[in-house]
Amino acid sequence: MRIWWIFLVLALLVMLPFLIWGDAFSQFFSDEGSVEWLRQYGALAGVALLISDLFLPVPGTVVMAAMGYVYGPWWGGLYSAVGSVLGGLLAYGLCRALGHRAALWLAGAKDLEKGERFFRKGGGWVVVLSRWLPLLPEVVACMAGLTRMPFGIFLAALLCGSVPLGFVFAAVGAAGKSSPGLALTLSAVLPVVMWLVASLVRKQRKSQAKRSE
Repeated sequence: MRIWWIFLVLALLVMLPFLIWGDAFSQFFSDEGSVEWLRQYGALAGVALLISDLFLPVPGTVVMAAMGYVYGPWWGGLYSAVGSVLGGLLAYGLCRALGHRAALWLAGAKDLEKGERFFRKGGGWVVVLSRWLPLLPEVVACMAGLTRMPFGIFLAALLCGSVPLGFVFAAVGAAGKSSPGLALTLSAVLPVVMWLVASLVRKQRKSQAKRSE
């Protein structure tokens, strides 16, 4: 039960900056504001914005669309994907760095074991699908780090979720479309397909490794 309280506390901590500064950030990083920011400070500043989404209420999809508008669908997509991946890695790394003792103290042995078992078995799907939902990407990445989800699986799931998201929203920005409906649909479907392929490849490698033993 304590593991769910940790999830809720993390969600509240991520939500708090949105409640305090959300309107101001949304106005500053509007479609036009994000484009001006990128033109003034460059692509690395846009990547930094996506990473800082862990701590600040940055409208990530708006920044990704602006990346596409300024740098085109390919470079804009690459910058967007890199920013999203690095943000996820930062959240995972910070929470994993707390260490096993801290995780035990926070969650308790029983709940921590449940969380570790969950993220080993089904955590990949949660990480993949969370990337296109508001607030959840940061919370899920933190929980994955806290429960010591295997880094290789987390990274594969993070890439499967973040890369399509970045390229799709950059393509929308490059095309000058303001409606994110198509982008949301594609960024929900593509990560699932990619994770299915990644899971099949991982299972194949495991079975080949067992045969060779």
